Amino acid sequence: MVSDRDRNDQGRAQQARPRDALGRPLPYGEVGVEPISEEPLPPAETLAYARRLLDDGRPFAAHEALEVRWKSCPEEERELWQGLAQLCVGLTHHERGNAVGAARLIERAAGRLEAYERGAGPTYGVDLGAVIACSRGTVQGG
Repeated sequence: MVSDRDRNDQGRAQQARPRDALGRPLPYGEVGVEPISEEPLPPAETLAYARRLLDDGRPFAAHEALEVRWKSCPEEERELWQGLAQLCVGLTHHERGNAVGAARLIERAAGRLEAYERGAGPTYGVDLGAVIACSRGTVQGG
């Protein structure tokens, strides 16, 4: 069976199409934003990188950076990284004009992060309550 998905040298699915700053595929041959590395970074570096991407108006790329960490982190930290990645997807939907999708993802992420925080796992200096409140405020227009 032949796949129409782009693959890397190891045969893993990899999007070769250029993307805009909000992660939407562009036609082949157009110039998009620089893709992020799929190499896992330590927690503090992941957070700093995701923050820079958010500051640059690239919430989809921030989601991807957090997703790399989520897929490589210790099991007990998965809810943290997955929740942070979901917040960024919610922000992506907000920027794309999908208010309903944004609100749903922010709430799903908030539930995950609030549960993680109650479990007293490491947060690496992130004030999860403040991050959740900021994300909710953004999608609610506040």
